[in-house]
Order: sequence, then C-alpha cells, then structure tokens
Amino acid sequence: MTGTLYLVATPIGNLEDMTYRAVRILSEADLIACEDTRTSGVLLARYGIRTPCISYHKFNEKTRGPELVGKLEDGQTIALISDAGMPAISDPGESLVCLCHEAGVPVSAVPGASAVVTALALSGRDSRRFSFEGFLPQDRKERERILEEMKTETRTLILYEAPHRLEKTLALLAEALGEERPITLCRELTKRYETLTDTTIGEALKELARVPARGEYVLVLEGRNREELEARKQEAYAGISLLDHVASYEAKGLSRKEAMKAAAKDRGLTRREVYQALLHEEETPCGE
Repeated sequence: MTGTLYLVATPIGNLEDMTYRAVRILSEADLIACEDTRTSGVLLARYGIRTPCISYHKFNEKTRGPELVGKLEDGQTIALISDAGMPAISDPGESLVCLCHEAGVPVSAVPGASAVVTALALSGRDSRRFSFEGFLPQDRKERERILEEMKTETRTLILYEAPHRLEKTLALLAEALGEERPITLCRELTKRYETLTDTTIGEALKELARVPARGEYVLVLEGRNREELEARKQEAYAGISLLDHVASYEAKGLSRKEAMKAAAKDRGLTRREVYQALLHEEETPCGE
C-alpha cells in the first residue's frame, strides 16, 4: 500500500506555534524530510520527536526527490518540513509534491504558521486580493520582467527578503513603483523582536541608511490605485486613434484579432466596442 507525504507547517519563529496534530504526525511518520536537519533538530528536540530525518533541499532535490517517492511507493509515511512555515511555498517541497502527484502518491497538509498570511493580516492592507512574489529572482532579466509586471499590479504585493539584500531590493522597488508607494516592513515575525514599520519605500530606504537591517523581513506593499491607473491609461492613449493603436500591435506580428484584443485591454474596452469603433473610423472619410 502506498504511503502518504505530509506537508507539515512548522513555526516561523516562536517554537510555541506548533500544533498538536503536527507533533503527532511528525512523531508517527517513518521519516522526516528536512530542509536543514540541524535547524529542524532544535524544533524536534523541543517536542521530543525522535523520528529519523533525511535532508531534502534545493541542492539535492533532483536526486533526493525520486528517492523519497520510491520510499512512499514502498508504503512509508514521510513528513516534509521546511526551516520555517509551510513546505512547498517558496520552497523546494514544490518539486516533491509534483513528483508525488505524477506517481499517484497521496499528499496531505498539516496547516500551521505562514509568514505570508501573518504579515498580510498585521499590515492592515487590502487582503481580498493579493499577490505573493516570494524573493525577487537573482537573474537580472527575470527580475526586471517581474518588476515591470508589478508596476501595474492593483493587488497587495507581498515579498520575502533577507537583511543583507533588503536595501538593494527596496531600491529596485523604489525605481519601479516609486518612492511614495506605501509599504509595511514586517521584521522577525512571532519572535521576541518582532517589529512592524508602516511607511513608504523612500522613507524605508532613508531609515536603512541610518539603522542597518537585522532579521528576516516580509514586505507588504499597497497595490496600484485602480482608478488612477485607468486614468493614466486613457491619458496615454488619448493622442492616438484606435485604428493606429491596433495597427501598432499588428506591426509587432499580432493578427488583427489579437491586436484588437490587446488594444481593447489597454483602453478598458470590450473587443466588440473596439470592432464597432474601427468600423466607424475606417468608414469615415478623411477630413470629416
């Protein structure tokens, strides 16, 4: 009979944030896959958990993943934990879960602490719709692409960052989103020196120049104002006819249908509205 992979959430700082179910599952499992066995060892010792551990992290996931799936197929129960929070969220556990799905191995979650949700709740920012970006990519081109997408994002944005990269990341955000963009810096969540700073990106940079960053951070940024964004879009396209707008997309290789769809999105119109307007423009003689 195939075993089950349990994704077990662990505390993000305060070791008391452990659920009864998490302790039971970790104690009953045949094996615990840890991101760092030394870090996890402190938590497991705190709760008297003596289950054997094996490392599973981004540097060995390609070889260790299939090995763990093999053990699961042999009937073993494996609990997966990360250094903190929910496994598979900005974590190599994502790959293991995919392998399990492909192999038909059951996967179950033991919910618990999550830095994303904790920071969002504490920030007081719009939580109905939000986008979790994790850590900004180290690859320059990929990072630039994501920052460009963030410029028009109306949802609340949440990022992780380490102290030694915080200043650089804030500088990149300031360039992409503007220094006046509201942000909440959540530092050392659930720990003794937990702090929340509600400020702007520009002011946060000034403060960092005075007091260096310490501890792990979650950044919660206010999304772009939808009304302001739409107004700027209309202003940007006010000087170009709809016909020329569609033609500019066709010049880039898009079909007429695709170009109309793109122009409609830019202007906040339906494709039918664009079609009707184009008919009118094409039928109206020059000078009328």
